[in-house]
Amino acid sequence: MEWMLMPLRRYAEFTGRSRRMEFWMYQLGVWLLWIALWVVTMAVGFGAASAARDPAAGMVGLFASLGIFMVVYAVLGLGLLIPSLAVAVRRLHDTDRSGWWLLAPLGPYVLAIVITVMGAAAQSSALIGIGFIVNILVLVAAVALLVFYCLPGTPGPNKYGPDPKGSTANLAETFQ
Repeated sequence: MEWMLMPLRRYAEFTGRSRRMEFWMYQLGVWLLWIALWVVTMAVGFGAASAARDPAAGMVGLFASLGIFMVVYAVLGLGLLIPSLAVAVRRLHDTDRSGWWLLAPLGPYVLAIVITVMGAAAQSSALIGIGFIVNILVLVAAVALLVFYCLPGTPGPNKYGPDPKGSTANLAETFQ
């Protein structure tokens, strides 16, 4: 639980390094939170729908409860955006990479949207196909980020700070 909450304590700290344990436990905590909220949303929504005698009233209750939870999802998502970005940047720093790598999928994604919209406007299936192919670059960039997140951090201090696992002053002597 300590590792899951550490990025929340380091809320907007984009400097330094984060270990794999901190990054992945935080990701696990966020996923568990989303799953728990989804289960509660479904239970409340379908409970409201089944409690109503009139099917139309049940649907109104279902959509009202879903709307309330969508507001909760949005507020929670916005609240977790900064610590999620910060821990991802620190994780990249631990592998001696710039936090700007987070933007790697964004360029091809925007390009794919522009090409696809242009293709749709021109009714060109060729341009739409090119937009689809550019979307593969988004996947490649996302997989590259996933690999970077899984790699071990650089031992010892790097340009982003000291090793989060502790002091390794005699590391050079160890490998000789």
